[in-house]
Amino acid sequence: MDELTARREKILCIVISEYVETAKPVGSATIVENYDLGVSPATVRNELSYLTEQGYLSQPHTSAGRVPTEKGYRYFVERLMEDAQLPPAEQLMIRHQFYQVGMDLEQWMKLAAAVLARTGRGAALVTTPRAPYSRLRHIELISVSENAGLMVLVLQGGIVRQQVLLLTDPVSQEELSRLSNRLNMALVNQTVSGVETYLERLSTTAFSRLEVEVLQRVAEIMRAADSRPAYEVYHDGLVQTLQEPEFSEITRARQFVEIVEGGWLLDAIMAQMVRQNGVHVIIGGEGRWAEVGDYSMVFSTYGPAEASGILGLLGPMRMSYGRAISTVRYVARLMSDLLQSLYGETKAE
Repeated sequence: MDELTARREKILCIVISEYVETAKPVGSATIVENYDLGVSPATVRNELSYLTEQGYLSQPHTSAGRVPTEKGYRYFVERLMEDAQLPPAEQLMIRHQFYQVGMDLEQWMKLAAAVLARTGRGAALVTTPRAPYSRLRHIELISVSENAGLMVLVLQGGIVRQQVLLLTDPVSQEELSRLSNRLNMALVNQTVSGVETYLERLSTTAFSRLEVEVLQRVAEIMRAADSRPAYEVYHDGLVQTLQEPEFSEITRARQFVEIVEGGWLLDAIMAQMVRQNGVHVIIGGEGRWAEVGDYSMVFSTYGPAEASGILGLLGPMRMSYGRAISTVRYVARLMSDLLQSLYGETKAE
């Protein structure tokens, strides 16, 4: 992408700013009347013509003003947009909202989606954090009767599973506690592969029959956890976004709803984002996804390696990119801090 002169960059910024604000094509008269560029109206018209010929702007009708193109928005985001931050007062309010809900992961997801939609002014998506593989945090074996016990399995991330064990021979609570302690010492933070490896090494003593059964159950539960859907998605702001003039046609509105609510396209974008750090801006599908050719997306990963997720905003290409990027960046950082504290506590126990 060739570099524009300072004046052309200034005019491109003006067109984008005006169009994002009004959703109406921007003519040379608007620029001359509202901005002191120190040049004649003819010069402004010539510069608009140049930007149009080079693909940064388009002209819907011969007598109409200009609107930014995908190329124009991309140039703006990559070269002209200032590194904006949310105002300190907004940051404080958002952080206060999160700390009010306490250590509740589901409430964090819902609140993150609501904050993104309201502050970033778009349709928000937040996926639940997901580790590549589940890891064992704690096993507890509890005597229920002489011939029955209860296994409580806690996986990293707060997943809790319970199963009843039918005992061939009576086993005391003291024996169950010793077994629980031994397994916890040997298997804490292990994946299902580590559990299966440990299981293969067990001797075939009389007592190990119970140990083998417990470990088989643990492995089954962990395999089921690993095979569950990759993520759940929390949405917010869809209704408000559909009120934008770009969605006055029912066909476009329906298409946008399908994109926001999921499907193969969203899965493909999510898969790409998992391999990237920081905020990523997708404008008009970037030639890869025709279905989002009229829309833009601002996404970021969040969370520690133990359990990361994705959050972001979708909207028409006429998006306030500075606002959207600063909002996504701040909420992702906040969510990362919250999850880091949660998993830090998990490791410390």
